[in-house]
Amino acid sequence: MFAWLFHRISGLFLILLFGIKIFTGFFLYTKDKKPDWAILLHRQPAVDILIFVLLTFHVSYGLKAILYDLGIRKEKLLFWSSTLLGGVTSLLLIALYLRAT
Repeated sequence: MFAWLFHRISGLFLILLFGIKIFTGFFLYTKDKKPDWAILLHRQPAVDILIFVLLTFHVSYGLKAILYDLGIRKEKLLFWSSTLLGGVTSLLLIALYLRAT
């Protein structure tokens, strides 16, 4: 139940966060004075890290749902393996991101 609910909510938050990134990115390419709030929000590392975490868990729980629909009925194993996959992948992406910045 948790994976299903998290998958739906993380999808909504990803739409919102990608929308914010795209909207604030438009301000970076204007020739007029750039608003400080847009630059601050677009270059916020917390937003990028949240996108990484939500995206990796959204993908791993989506794969869990696909495998369950295909007939693999070991739901606890699928949950824990997808949680482990999402956690390890998001930690690796965060480490790469922090190393690059």
